[in-house]
Amino acid sequence: MPVPFSNMSAIQFPKPFESLSCKQCREGNGLGFPISMAFQPIWDADKKEIFSHEALVRGPEGQGAGWVFKQINDTNKYAFDQSCRVKAIEMASKLEMKTQLNINFLPNAVYKPETCIKATLEASQEFGFPIQQIIFEVTETEEIVDQNHLLSIFNSYKKQGFFTAIDDFGAGYSGLNLLSKFQPDFLKIDMELIRDVDTSSAKKIIIDSIVSLSNKLNILVIAEGIETEAEFLTLRDLGIRYYQGYLFSKPIFEGLSTENLYS
Repeated sequence: MPVPFSNMSAIQFPKPFESLSCKQCREGNGLGFPISMAFQPIWDADKKEIFSHEALVRGPEGQGAGWVFKQINDTNKYAFDQSCRVKAIEMASKLEMKTQLNINFLPNAVYKPETCIKATLEASQEFGFPIQQIIFEVTETEEIVDQNHLLSIFNSYKKQGFFTAIDDFGAGYSGLNLLSKFQPDFLKIDMELIRDVDTSSAKKIIIDSIVSLSNKLNILVIAEGIETEAEFLTLRDLGIRYYQGYLFSKPIFEGLSTENLYS
């Protein structure tokens, strides 16, 4: 999920948003506009079935993420982060999603992990969506103001029973430095490394190294942005099991994919 806050310095959290409830998040308190979600499947190539769905923020009429992020600022980013979580869980439950659910979060919008997870736990209970099905992922392309703060968020979420993931690995600010301090459950390889991997020996070597490193750290690897069969087959040869991209399904606005995924 692209995040337009890379130049943030000190983080200020408006006091009215410090304890948003599940109901307040659903109603968009402090956000100022309605949001919805699209869901894109993550394919398990070993089992030939959908493993998870990533929740991708959209406008109320299906407007893209760019439309949404233009309306986010330092005043409403905390409410936005909280509302996205609750909306994703609410819609996943209504769609009777049986797979895992990937939810993006903004680490620079989380001021205290234990407090900020409150609405998520309430939503999980209210909508009957088990926390064991939720994977929280953070994009590596967002500049982390305080890496220790991010580590405390990850550790807090794992203690609560959530799975964790680093998105866009290989394209961001922290890379191996972050990985040396915290090992998530999943690592999503950035699509720029994936693109045309079948014709690039350098990309094959880099991805092979990421897969080998992840295996040794007991981290599962997801390749995202897969668009061609050649990319998929090359990555399968490199030992990757999980895939996300247009080859399998585009994001479905307020619904789950009914397409025949690549098999």
